[in-house]
Amino acid sequence: MSIQHWISQHAANTPDKPAIHFLQDGQTRTLTYAALEQSIELTVQRFREQLKLVKGDRIAWYGMNNPEMLILLFAAARCGLILVPLNWRLALPEITFIVKDCAPRVVFFDKHFAGNIAQLVAATPDCQGISVEQEQEQEQEQEVYKKAADTAANTSESGTSSSPLMIVYTSGTGGHPKGAVLDQASFECNAQMSWHMHDMTADDHTLSFLPMFHVGGFNIQMLPALALGATTTLLEKFDPTDALRILNSGDITLTLCVPTILQALLAHPEWQPDKLQNLRAMSIGSTDVPLALIQSLHDLKIPLLQVYGTTETSPIAIYQRTDNAFGSEGSIGQSGQFCEIRLVDSEGNDVAQGQDGEIWVKGDNILQHYWNNPDATDSSIVNGWFRSGDIARRDENGFYWFADRLKHVIISGGENIYAAELERVIRDFPGLKELVIVGKPNPKWGEVAVVVAVRKQPDSRTDDELSQQILESFQGKLARFKHPKAVTFVESLPRTALGKVQADKVKALLHS
Repeated sequence: MSIQHWISQHAANTPDKPAIHFLQDGQTRTLTYAALEQSIELTVQRFREQLKLVKGDRIAWYGMNNPEMLILLFAAARCGLILVPLNWRLALPEITFIVKDCAPRVVFFDKHFAGNIAQLVAATPDCQGISVEQEQEQEQEQEVYKKAADTAANTSESGTSSSPLMIVYTSGTGGHPKGAVLDQASFECNAQMSWHMHDMTADDHTLSFLPMFHVGGFNIQMLPALALGATTTLLEKFDPTDALRILNSGDITLTLCVPTILQALLAHPEWQPDKLQNLRAMSIGSTDVPLALIQSLHDLKIPLLQVYGTTETSPIAIYQRTDNAFGSEGSIGQSGQFCEIRLVDSEGNDVAQGQDGEIWVKGDNILQHYWNNPDATDSSIVNGWFRSGDIARRDENGFYWFADRLKHVIISGGENIYAAELERVIRDFPGLKELVIVGKPNPKWGEVAVVVAVRKQPDSRTDDELSQQILESFQGKLARFKHPKAVTFVESLPRTALGKVQADKVKALLHS
């Protein structure tokens, strides 16, 4: 079913069922499916009648997690508009670049970012900023935008499955982000694969706290749940105490996290596994997942489902299911039900089973193109296949095993070294809080692997003593040409909002 009809269908059949419980500032606001549908229709009327938006116009969301972003998304789908979620964790000049690039007609913002709006709307002609808090107050006082839905449908264009629905900006070459254009069909395809991955039904209750400016935060579980008529509890931002209080209520059946968040939950004093009796599964993605972390959930008989994808694949492409997660620990899963996967070499040829190759994805879930960037589009999409830039291998049972990012591969003396493989050897090394392995230019070998780590304190060992012990730990475990050649200690590692270490910034630290 088209994304345009997901909510209206449930508003008609189960109007009083909670669609979203939203936790903000210690208060919970509940939107039933009927209330959600009414808000979407009011927004549609506002778009068409007051703001005079037309098919293809961009609107931006600049705020923390909020049902208002979902309302904007569904209204945009009905009008053929394109929503641009802005990553509020970026510096203002970075956000300004994105706004200039996509030129939205409106930037909708919440109270947290009101101080930045004047600069953003000045970055592009004919753009205005609108506070969602003020909008909510107006709608509560009077339904100023409400008109007959059938009248609006007859007077304005609407979206179709091929209509662009969202531009999600992701890191790009040359220092500037790239805007991946996702159409309505990609959201529908993604939802179907999420249902298959999670065995999701309308009886499920998901907990969402990952940032919604990332495609995974809203599209791995939350939107698919709403498409089925399930219930979602949404946190404005992740807080382990709030998250565990909700998990410990026993109502949640599915949730999604990343390794850093799962570690925070497991270490929290309120972690109470005996209260998770209805939690059917937890999904995890974003980066390589330590086996010890997986085992911590599997020991509780809760499947930890790894999911692989990128912004450009909406994001689901490869995943585990509840019926195979326990037998494939460490794998990122099998090919998605409604997309195709290839592993190819540098010449674009399929590699043999068990060999490393770049992940290519084909299906309705992949991006249409990059906004205003035909060169990036041409280099990333080859005959309908999206080149992910990630390396994996496939075993005899069709399970994929992640190796590393192609851009993180260290080429030393003509040999490929996968940093993730090295990191697994010392991930739990005593005395290290966190670490990453990157390539450093070398006049003889081209590049050599080096360890960049944050020390735990207290520790009586000197930097030289700890470095020597770290380097010696690779003996007999990996081929000698793969061994790191040096260790550098830093105060902290730069990470993205989803906890991924930013390797490019780590390399810059080596030269600072």
